[in-house]
Parts: sequence; C-alpha cells; structure tokens
Amino acid sequence: MSIDRVFAKVALGAALFVLFILGALFIVLYKESSLSIQAFGVWKFITSQVWNPPLEKFGGAPAIFGTLVSTVIAIAIAVPVAIGIAIFLTEIAPHFLRTPVGVAIELLAAIPSIIYGMWGLFYFAPFMRDKVQPIIHATLGKLPVVGSFFSGYTPGIGLLTASVVLSIMILPFTAAIARDSFKMVPDILKESAYALGATKWDVMKDVVIPYAKLGVIGGIILSLGRALGETMAVTFVMGNQPVIPSSILEPATSITVTLANEFTEADTDLYLSSLFYLALILFVMSFFVIVVGKFFFLKKVER
Repeated sequence: MSIDRVFAKVALGAALFVLFILGALFIVLYKESSLSIQAFGVWKFITSQVWNPPLEKFGGAPAIFGTLVSTVIAIAIAVPVAIGIAIFLTEIAPHFLRTPVGVAIELLAAIPSIIYGMWGLFYFAPFMRDKVQPIIHATLGKLPVVGSFFSGYTPGIGLLTASVVLSIMILPFTAAIARDSFKMVPDILKESAYALGATKWDVMKDVVIPYAKLGVIGGIILSLGRALGETMAVTFVMGNQPVIPSSILEPATSITVTLANEFTEADTDLYLSSLFYLALILFVMSFFVIVVGKFFFLKKVER
C-alpha cells in the first residue's frame, strides 16, 4: 500500500472520528434526557417558567431566556468595540504600538474564565450596583414602554452584569480575527482608493470592511459560540435565579449556570434528566449557530 493511500485513509479516519464524537454526544444527551422529554415534551419544557425541583416541575424557559439575552447583549457590546480595535491596530495605530496592543488582546483571550468571574463578582458587580445601575434605573428606566427593562431591583449581579463580563471575554476573539481579516486586504486596493481622493474613513468604509466582512462575521460566529457555552464567569455574576426577570438589571439564570449549580444536587431521575434536557437544547443551539454561519459563508462565496 502506497504512502498516499495510507495518508488518505488516516485523514478519512480523522474526519469520521469527528463525526462520531458529534453523533455520540447527541445520542448520549438525547438518551439521558428522554425521561424529561417524555414527561414534558418539547414545547411545554421550553415555554414553562416553573423550575421547582422539590415538586419535580421543570421548565427551561428561564434558562433559555437568560442564555439568549446575555449572548445577544454581549455580542452587541463586543462587536463594535472589537471592530474599532481592529481598525485602530491595522490602519491608525503607529507601528511601535501595534505589537504591544495586539499581544495584550491575545493575553486577554488566554485568561481563564474563572478569573473573569471572580473579578466580576468582587469588583465589577459592586461597581455596577453603586455607579452604573442607579444611573440606568434613573434614566432609561423612565422611558415609556421599554423602561421596565431597565428598572427594578439592582443588586449588582444580574443579567446585564453577566452580559458585560461575557462581552469582555469574547472581545479578544472577535478583535483578533477582525484584525487578521483587515490585514488580508491588499494594499493596492487601499492605495488606489487614496489615489482617487478617498479619506481614511472612506477607505475603511468602502474598501477594507467590505473586503474583510466574511472574516469579521466568522469571528462573530466563533464569539457567539463561546458566549452560548460560557459557564464559570457567568455563574459568578448571573445570580442563579430560575425566573425570567422583568429587567436586565435583575438576577437571572442561563443553561450553563443551571447545569453548573444543580448537577450535584439532582437527587431524582427526572431532575437529572431535565438537566440533560437543558444540555441537549444548548447543544442544538450551538449546532444551529454553526450551521447558519456555514450556510451564510457558502452563500457569500457563491456570489
């Protein structure tokens, strides 16, 4: 057997192994959650707001809500800042500053999530409680219609605090990928735009960002996947309240927070199965994000 055929078979085996792991994860999660699926179904479980282990009533709506809202807020905060950092490093910053700032961004990505969580609990949450949340409550909380989302109990820890900590965690990934994407823009395109009288803003808006947008979107999707699955940092500052809060300032929960806090407390088969059900939902959500991202990329490439 030639070395080429051996290499091809090894590569095929590696690819199939990845598919095997993915399938095995789904099968295990589905099998372990089957008791809860039979008891509550799909629609009832994802829409019920009751999570009461002593009464064996389990609804995933609070955890799903907290996961989705914290992820959306984190992405909304992190993406503009990350793109701004990437633009600064590639187009504006002097050369002597680009390397130190770039290294600092990479170091932020390497910090363990539990450190972010401890910092968030002991320093950032009190800051939010004493300085930020009262201002939000006094200003945005007075707005008609949407004011209720920015008012209410302000203990420091809660949905907004967790979202901000989460945005800080995913910021380095988005910024690093956006920076690398902007670096891939050919100099001749930018120089041609400058030769035609374009300003730096025009070059960024009409040349660099359109050319690199696929890479930027890829970074956003990767960050979205990490935000959905982040556990330790969010566990420290979310509040672990199994309710859908009326305000983003109030404590809440998420799928990962519920799993981290309650797996060791699951003393009945239905309780444990419901936790696996939440894990299965998180698995499907993450898989859906990746599939949508890949589909988006393929459509863009075809065009």
